[in-house]
Amino acid sequence: MNNPQGTVYIVDDDPSMRKALGRLCQTAGLTAKTFASAREFLDSGAPESPACLVLDVRMPGLSGLDLQTELATRNIQTQIVFITGHGDIPTSVRAMKAGAVDFLTKPFKDRDLVAVIRNALSKDVQMKSAHEEHDLIQRRLESLTPRERQVFELVIKGLLNKQIAAELGASEQTIKVHRARVMEKMQVASVAELVQAAVKAGALKT
Repeated sequence: MNNPQGTVYIVDDDPSMRKALGRLCQTAGLTAKTFASAREFLDSGAPESPACLVLDVRMPGLSGLDLQTELATRNIQTQIVFITGHGDIPTSVRAMKAGAVDFLTKPFKDRDLVAVIRNALSKDVQMKSAHEEHDLIQRRLESLTPRERQVFELVIKGLLNKQIAAELGASEQTIKVHRARVMEKMQVASVAELVQAAVKAGALKT
């Protein structure tokens, strides 16, 4: 069962650092799982959500950046906080461009890391929620018939029933029926809500 507060996955080849980070998370009331290598973490399966990955940059075998790339390849999306004793600007820029939440250079203050982790967990919750909403709206869109999809596309463009009827070569009454079915299937009460759903599903660009 998922921890509602989230799980912190710590990947560091330094046993003392793993232990210290695990204790820090425990003290902060967070559930932590530790791994000695990127490969060990990958072999454990996809992280439960909400999750935050606290990742050492330099490790034998797969580095932290290699793991970040591998997760992206596998389409495993999780929030990553990098920690390193060898921080440099090019590495941090690369990590952040690839989607890392933060990049902390040792030594860092415990409270700073905890704050970053909590922020990452919050972001993960928001991201997963947005993805779930997107998928739900997408399924509703897929339930529309081809004609209903045409009506949907024209409604979100702001066309009136009579304009849609002229565009599709149908009667205005027929369009009203299709439009009502679109609203019902998309589970919205207004055109504004329909437009919002279209934006969230990527069917309409803002």
